[in-house]
Amino acid sequence: MLSRRICPRLAVWTVLAAVSLSMTQAGEGGLVLKKGDRVAIVGDSITEQKLYSKYIELYLIACMPELDLKCMQYGWSGETAGGFKNRMENDLKLFEPNVVTTCYGMNDGGYKPFNEGTGNTYYNAMNQIVTKLKASGATVVVGSPGAVDFKFFKGGGEQPKMYNATLASLRDIAKKIADEQKMPFANVYDAMYSAMEKAKAALGENYDVCGKDGFHPGPNGHLLMAYAFLKGMGLDGNLGTITVDMKGASSAEGGHKVLSGENGKAEIESTRYPFCFNGDVKSSSGTLSVAPFVPFNQDLNRLTLIVKNLEGEKAQVNWGGQSKSFSKAELEKGINLAEQFMAANPFSEAFRNMDTRVSQKQSYETPMIKGAITGFPGLAKTLEADKEIAAKLEVMRKSYYEIQDSYHRYVRAGMVPVKHAISVTPEK
Repeated sequence: MLSRRICPRLAVWTVLAAVSLSMTQAGEGGLVLKKGDRVAIVGDSITEQKLYSKYIELYLIACMPELDLKCMQYGWSGETAGGFKNRMENDLKLFEPNVVTTCYGMNDGGYKPFNEGTGNTYYNAMNQIVTKLKASGATVVVGSPGAVDFKFFKGGGEQPKMYNATLASLRDIAKKIADEQKMPFANVYDAMYSAMEKAKAALGENYDVCGKDGFHPGPNGHLLMAYAFLKGMGLDGNLGTITVDMKGASSAEGGHKVLSGENGKAEIESTRYPFCFNGDVKSSSGTLSVAPFVPFNQDLNRLTLIVKNLEGEKAQVNWGGQSKSFSKAELEKGINLAEQFMAANPFSEAFRNMDTRVSQKQSYETPMIKGAITGFPGLAKTLEADKEIAAKLEVMRKSYYEIQDSYHRYVRAGMVPVKHAISVTPEK
């Protein structure tokens, strides 16, 4: 049972300007996930879009399969932190998460300039959420709100600057709560704001990072959000190493094994996937376009190829029918296959299949929670004299979660081993 301890109000927010923020701090506390954990992904309509939540689940299942995690998204359109505070005990019942990510603030800010009352209300609700979850034994990855688009939020002009300032203030409050409660922090705001500056400079102001409406991102913006939360979980991004010896046997580790291979070639079977991107290099409707503007591959998606005993100064690496040229120094140090072959690689099809399965699962979860589970307390109260009805509601609750668990098993069943080949050919 979650505790009902209430935290006091804060009166002054001026001290928040001194709070130190860094996206790189997120993972400094180490990995917060343990084998078999249940991960709840909580937030407002941006969470209910089922995109960053999908990317988080995809990463945890496909890139970290050994952890055997279960995920569920709890997005609710239009919700504030206070809304989740009121439904959390009922809605998390039975799933009983070990790790919870929270992403509130977009609606909490009221779409107006920041003021002390807004800050107090947000602090109180968020602090109570974290306090209750902490008392239940869960780790809370306290997420900041995201940003709004420089051009598309309310038609541009000064409105995006105004509301990004509000969201930055709420980010500071979320960071303060994480520090006070000794919980990890996910700096969603800075991940989005920083990438948006770089992407618009390179691709033009019409390239939306936070959505055409200014605050509901497309897949590109959701990748940035997933990046912040995965970093907040303390993941180190090492997805394995493949070593090709030009004069001997190849080897692999970290979820990959060599089936055969020597003298510059290797046939490999992998039970761990790299994260794969989609879309084109200029469209916000996919994840590929934003990848150059966030260190996702460097921090979270490193599938390393090392080449030993190369004669000559350069070589062609062929992986799954795609070829690129690298220097001897690069290959000896190790190249990141996931980054160098982003547009297409041998895992792309299998990853798309997993994407479809996770989407189907999360599409069940929204009506499960919003259409049924959240309404159970009110229905039980209306029919409180009928003990048989109350008991049946609990049977129904259990049935919903059993179906959700069957979707989880369906997702896991999609994780089939991928066989792929690497060949290294010296350039003359």
